[in-house]
Amino acid sequence: MTPRDAQGKLYRYTVLGAGRQGTAAAYDLAKFGAAEEVVLADLHFRAAEAAADRVNRLLQTHVVRPARLDVTHHAALVGLIRGRDAVVSAVPYYLNLDLARAAIEAGANFCDMGGNTDIVRQELALDDQADRAGISIIPDCGMGPGMGNTLAVYAMSRLDRPRHVTIYDGGLPQQPQPPWNYQLTFSIEGLTNEYYGTTVFLRGGQLVEVAALADPEEVDFPPPLGRLEARVTTGGVSTAPWTFYGTLETYELKTVRYPGHWAQIKAFADLGLFELKPVRVGDQEIVPRQVFQALFEPQVRAPLVRDVGVIRIWARGEKGGSPAEVWVDVIDFYDEATGFTAMERLTGWHTAIVAQMMARGQTPHGAVPLEVAVPGESFVSEARRRGFRITERICIG
Repeated sequence: MTPRDAQGKLYRYTVLGAGRQGTAAAYDLAKFGAAEEVVLADLHFRAAEAAADRVNRLLQTHVVRPARLDVTHHAALVGLIRGRDAVVSAVPYYLNLDLARAAIEAGANFCDMGGNTDIVRQELALDDQADRAGISIIPDCGMGPGMGNTLAVYAMSRLDRPRHVTIYDGGLPQQPQPPWNYQLTFSIEGLTNEYYGTTVFLRGGQLVEVAALADPEEVDFPPPLGRLEARVTTGGVSTAPWTFYGTLETYELKTVRYPGHWAQIKAFADLGLFELKPVRVGDQEIVPRQVFQALFEPQVRAPLVRDVGVIRIWARGEKGGSPAEVWVDVIDFYDEATGFTAMERLTGWHTAIVAQMMARGQTPHGAVPLEVAVPGESFVSEARRRGFRITERICIG
């Protein structure tokens, strides 16, 4: 029998998308979410069935139930999620705005794994509608921007007056192999989206646009990572620079990779291989990014990735009237016992923790930015309960 929560309640969840991150989210909901039922829905029923069987087998339960659903069929979607305590979207980011609207109609709390700040801002524009429906909508959960922003809020809370926040994060293979020293642990479309365009940071107290792949630097991490290279990527801070405008002077993020990787990627970008505007090759119109994705993905995709995920928050400000710095680190590894990658754990479990907070009524109603809706200290407590190793260090003076 599933144990009830501290309030003596059980909850009903739906996860949309039975891929890597959706399966990890369903696992966390079933294990930690006082779940009466977790419906794991996917366009392909066999994928949903296999994922549900995997979770049920790992946990020796029957809580997770598969379902076939095309999330673009509005009426079917609303019918499936009506009456659910929380709904998690683990489908591509461009579907999330319509899913958030469906959640309002169904009266179901909703969170997603984001990936595009413009769409997130459109979701947040549904604030009044979500408030009237008595639900929470919290976009952009997951490893990044989600867990990075949540841990940044936590690091800021350790200071009396935070002024500067820098986030470093990345998903890496434990055993890098040349020539790329990288393995893909999520979609190739998501990767190239991060490597292209511009992002908005807070710098000097102002909102500024910064180009992807700019500002290289080296950062030292504990073994086995050692010295890594960091560059700007897009979308990683989501709405936080707007949220903290007028409060902070700096809020920015860089993605870390093993040495040499960024030089290769920068060359591809300079060549134009991430562009979306078609170019003529002979009598054909070809999108450069599609060519890059078709060639690069087989090079960095593997059926099993024993990976390591890293998030570092570096916050600076004042504490007790003196200058102070706070470092918060998370380093997580592929889990041999469950077969979940670090990327799946950090992404799926962060999202599931937010879903559980919504189900328990611990988040504000409306469409609310993650960095406002989720208290850092509450999240850290939940994350440590799951075995995440979160270390922190404060230097005063």
